[in-house]
Amino acid sequence: MLVKFCGATTTAEVDAVAASGADLIGLWHQVPGGHADLTLDQLAALSARALSAGLAPVLVTFSADSEQLAAAVHAADVPWVQLHGFQPPGVLRALRAKCPDGLKIAKVLHVRDDTCLEGRLTAAYERAGADCFLFDAVTGDGRVGSTAQRLDDTTVTKLADATGLPFLLAGGLGPDNHGDFPATTAHPRFHGIDVDSAARGDDGLLNAPRATAVTRAWRP
Repeated sequence: MLVKFCGATTTAEVDAVAASGADLIGLWHQVPGGHADLTLDQLAALSARALSAGLAPVLVTFSADSEQLAAAVHAADVPWVQLHGFQPPGVLRALRAKCPDGLKIAKVLHVRDDTCLEGRLTAAYERAGADCFLFDAVTGDGRVGSTAQRLDDTTVTKLADATGLPFLLAGGLGPDNHGDFPATTAHPRFHGIDVDSAARGDDGLLNAPRATAVTRAWRP
């Protein structure tokens, strides 16, 4: 099971996530208005730090410009991309064609209540070359990403059964709610978790004790 912490902006945060035993660290790029958005140079620097610490950096983006994204993948040497916006399947297909073999592409599926907003496109994303999906909640006012809003266990497994790829779960996850997702964690294609706010200290930065608490609670 993969553990991912998202939204690092400093080398200290990268080191803290590495110390927690996590597998992946999310680095935001082209997330307009995002609190953790990075320039290309910052992305490349933190990606290098993550790789040296044994973490796989994940380029997390809202961009639908496959040329720009491919250039960022090459410049930062990231092994993962997380398409967190509402990018159509054609963007994923184009990115796959422009990037190195072995690049992992996760497509976020946005869920409002019990409805997947991209539900009609999941098969197209699979055909376009997605490696996995990531289920995340959309707030009532339409906000996506780092909302701390949780999905229901039954909703997650229903969505998982309607798709054919491994999946990660995001949205309000922390060390105290692992037990709220028995069906999700038992699902044969459950691939891991993506956490943001529960791993942050009072200063708003990712820190090792809180990230470690999450990792220990969720990892079998």
